[in-house]
Amino acid sequence: MASKLDLEARRRRRLRFQLRQKSGGRVRLSVFRSGKHIYAQVIDDKQGRTLAAASSLEKAMREGMKTGADKDAATAVGKLVAERALAAGVTEVVFDRGPYLYHGRVKALADGAREGGLSF
Repeated sequence: MASKLDLEARRRRRLRFQLRQKSGGRVRLSVFRSGKHIYAQVIDDKQGRTLAAASSLEKAMREGMKTGADKDAATAVGKLVAERALAAGVTEVVFDRGPYLYHGRVKALADGAREGGLSF
């Protein structure tokens, strides 16, 4: 029987393959969530560079929130990463949810990024 980590790794690889096929050369907005925080990066896979990043660990984010593990924090991180991506000249991305379902905090981050000006 496969372990949970093996299944997540397979799901992540399968999703990343599908994103590469359908992306049309756009950069990727990747999400990672832990039990206490949420992180987002805008990654250019062709150059192998991170163009913008934000997380609920940043000092400015921690001061305004009671926890980094709720939908409000995810929305704020989405808006912040969108602001930084727009400053880097990125307007269109492909959303990479990783092994997570598009639900809850992941969806809140995506909605925040859309409110911030990114299109996907």
